[in-house]
Parts: sequence; C-alpha cells; structure tokens
Amino acid sequence: YRLTGKPEYKEGLLHAADSLAMLYNPVVGTILSWPGMVKKENWPHNTIIDNMMNLELLFWAARNGGGQYLYDIACKHAETTMKHQFRKDYSCYHVAVYDTLDGHFIKGVTHQGLSDDSMWARGQAWAIYGYTMVYRETHDVRFLDFARKVSDVYLSRLPEDMIPYWDFNDPSIPDAPRDASAACVVASALLELSGYLPAEKALEYKQAAVKM
Repeated sequence: YRLTGKPEYKEGLLHAADSLAMLYNPVVGTILSWPGMVKKENWPHNTIIDNMMNLELLFWAARNGGGQYLYDIACKHAETTMKHQFRKDYSCYHVAVYDTLDGHFIKGVTHQGLSDDSMWARGQAWAIYGYTMVYRETHDVRFLDFARKVSDVYLSRLPEDMIPYWDFNDPSIPDAPRDASAACVVASALLELSGYLPAEKALEYKQAAVKM
C-alpha cells in the first residue's frame, strides 16, 4: 500500500487488524495466540512472544482509519507482556499462560524453545524488535528502556561470530544449530534502536548490528 497507494491494499490491512483485534481479551490484556492450544495444552489464554511483531499492524491501522481502540490494544498487549512474559534477567518465555476469569498470569512455558527456562533465540529477537517498534509508535520511554534490557541480555550471551545458537541453553553448544533468522531480526532492530539512544549506547548497538 505504501508503494502503490491502491485502496484495496489499505482495506486488506484494516480488515486484518480488525480480525487480529477479535482475539484480544480485555480481562487478560493480551491477544490470544493459539485458540487450538486452549484445550490441547490446557492453556486458557496463551500469548506467544511472536505477537509483539503483530502489534505493528495494529498501530498502522489505528493511524489509517482503523480506530483508536487498535492503538489501545497494542499498547496494553505490550504492557502486559512486559510485565509477565520475561524472567528477572529479561530473557523471555515463548508462551505466557493466563487465567481467563481474572486475567492473572499462570505460568511461562515454551513450545518451540529448548525448555521452559531456556532463552530461545528467535523469541528474544522478536522481543527486541517488538519493543523497539512499540517505542517508535508510542514514544513511551518505558518501552525504550525495556528494549535496551532485552537487547543487552541477548548480546551478552552471543558467541564471538554474533550468530546465536537456536537456544542459548542448548547443552550441545558449540555444536548446536544456529539461527540466522534471529540474527537478522536483531540486526534490524538494533539499527533502528541505535537511532533513539545517546551516542555511546547508539554506537554499541549499531556496531553490533553491522557485525551481525
């Protein structure tokens, strides 16, 4: 749509945003990721870290005729995820499970990482990109600060060549598979994030991204 200006593309984006918003649970404060897992895994309301990437659609739609409620959903999802889906060291769970009656956080688990307690590289990459993007859209310094924290724990655990192992806790490291897609996501995020920070930190992130 940005390149062509064709109204049918804009219409498709707005319909997609409305469809995504239908999965939002206001009691919990996040978007339901996998309806099929509600019964299969007994995860009443499950939110995967991947959903941070989807918020960009909601922010865009809110700016382009989709309504303020889409912006509000995106902000609340980011806030709730920030509060519950991360460990004390700012590494993320792949999945956060919530109760649908009062919205409380039940547990953090994984579906694609090594274990419930491990740092799965691609999930952490989506967190880095996601919170960088949310800061871009909101200018809320809470999200900028959080983007730095989730970036720093990722950077601190990278191997020398800057390409992450698929999961930072894989016991077979250094023979574990790498995840170049995670490296790409993080490089993109850090290039943008470097533009929002003081000179010293900005240079650190930019140099890391270029090396990746």
